[in-house]
Amino acid sequence: MRKAIFIERDGILNHCKIENGMQIQPAFAVDFRIKTEAVEPLMRLKDAGFLIIVITNQPGISRGYVFWQELELMHKRLKESFPIDDIYVCPHDETDECGCMKPKPGLFIDAIYKWKILLRDSFVISDKWQDANVARALGITSVMINSPFLHNCRHDFLVNNLKEAVDKVLYLKEHKKRYRLVSYDNCENRIRFTIGDA
Repeated sequence: MRKAIFIERDGILNHCKIENGMQIQPAFAVDFRIKTEAVEPLMRLKDAGFLIIVITNQPGISRGYVFWQELELMHKRLKESFPIDDIYVCPHDETDECGCMKPKPGLFIDAIYKWKILLRDSFVISDKWQDANVARALGITSVMINSPFLHNCRHDFLVNNLKEAVDKVLYLKEHKKRYRLVSYDNCENRIRFTIGDA
């Protein structure tokens, strides 16, 4: 079994415009700008033995203003810039009612089975409430980067930037301490997911 970092794409690995309080995902590869300051933190995670798995919602594909060819060019640049093992994409809009659009766990579950991931040694890094909700549902420790897109979500740790998130992950790995919140509302709705946790 392997340990992994599940990481959000937009705003963490690439720059996004903010309009009316909303994050605008780039539609064309020419507008896709890598966050070069994220390279070193991800290298540290890779050196520590983590798989790096990007999971991203891209509803622009369903809505018709992002094309698969452009997305593939963006992700080619991501893989050239970062030590990424895999990228999972939900191309759907909310109205499609799919099982893969975060906060639904479909893409996480696909990655967990494919890569044989041990959940108790893995982490979610993101700046969005959807990822925190998936982490909570699957029992993965969440290290959230403070942003307007968290919306008071439940999470395990809150930090200011990606470097601090990686510092936290590596500290927890080194000291083998796992801190879980136990004061969730509606705990009966948590998914009991046991792959690799026996």
